[in-house]
Amino acid sequence: MTVVAVMLVAAVLVFAIVRPRGLPEIVVAGPAAVLALALGVVTPTEAWDEITALAPTVGFLAAILVLAHLADAHGVFGWVAAVLTRAGGGHPRRLLVLVFVVAAVTTAVLSLDATVVLLTPVVIRAARAVRAPVRPHAYATAHLSNSASTLLPVSNLTNLIAFSATGLSFVHFTAVMAVPWLVTVAIELAVFLIFFRRDLSPRADEPAQPVRTLPGAPTLALTVLAATLAGFALGGLVGIAPGWIAAAGAAVLAVPALRAGRTTPKRVVYAADLWFCGFVLALGVVVAGVATGPIGDWLGELLPDDATLPGMLATAAIAALAANLLNNLPATLLLLAALGPAAPTGLVLAMLIGVNLGPNLTYVGSLATMLWRRVAAAGGCRPELGTFTGLGLATTPLAVVGATTALYLVL
Repeated sequence: MTVVAVMLVAAVLVFAIVRPRGLPEIVVAGPAAVLALALGVVTPTEAWDEITALAPTVGFLAAILVLAHLADAHGVFGWVAAVLTRAGGGHPRRLLVLVFVVAAVTTAVLSLDATVVLLTPVVIRAARAVRAPVRPHAYATAHLSNSASTLLPVSNLTNLIAFSATGLSFVHFTAVMAVPWLVTVAIELAVFLIFFRRDLSPRADEPAQPVRTLPGAPTLALTVLAATLAGFALGGLVGIAPGWIAAAGAAVLAVPALRAGRTTPKRVVYAADLWFCGFVLALGVVVAGVATGPIGDWLGELLPDDATLPGMLATAAIAALAANLLNNLPATLLLLAALGPAAPTGLVLAMLIGVNLGPNLTYVGSLATMLWRRVAAAGGCRPELGTFTGLGLATTPLAVVGATTALYLVL
């Protein structure tokens, strides 16, 4: 049964990576989950437990995707583009620093999907508008969609899946991960400035572009986003799930956006990406077949038991490797089961650092990176394997070690 379980996971992941004819991931994941049940790879009870455990997380994913879409409909990302163009015009290094700030905040607050889908095209357009090199800025959104996703429980689907296992509240999780998050972003920026130093050198034949008048900020949308973020923190104190708070923020933005014709009901439903939500649930069922077998037992023996610095570094390294072999979402499900319900908080958080930062090594490390490839190519910045791999080798080991060490010191 272990071989069958591995083959089902492999089939689902290969299809998700290739996506022939643009078909949604659920096309193979759904039948694979049904087959896992039919063959006895997972029992109905195990499958139902997995689905009910993931349901709140998937509900939040749908709500935050809609919230990001409505923020875009209200002009948040258009306003961001204007800010980047005005503040970074004629200064490629300054523009890159601004992109890092915006991408890190967007990833933390609206999740990595918003950074990939909504911010990447904005950044590419802004760089072209001021005649700055596109490559450093486009690759920045790819890297920060992964590495800047450790700050909040809502920043990444992996965080949401593992959040309850940490035993922390929303505020406590954020406070603990703040320093590792800052260390990660600082390391990434330092390496980017060195790696792309030729691209970022001002060119004498490219005069600074005239500063455009900054349009008015989308006050309503920014206020609702700030209130939603505060709601995430307060909701944990009164037992309100993040999904309900994100849905409330989306509802507040939806009414004026629909009335003004900035979006349509069809586009709002499409933004929720229900097919992908179904894929996450089906993937959880399929991975459960591996987690409950010999591979899960082997991982349980391989992973450290104590949250010492060597133990946390080993956990982060194993998680980073697993993310690049399996993709970070199934890796999180598998490693969380292997760590067990009594795992020390430090090991769970180190695992998150590994699965969130590790995917910057390869295209297949996370679904966000695979999506970024399509978005960047559509924007006229075709990703280069050599550049992506070289940049990943230069940043990822340093960032994983730096962030994990910072986490250990905080704890």
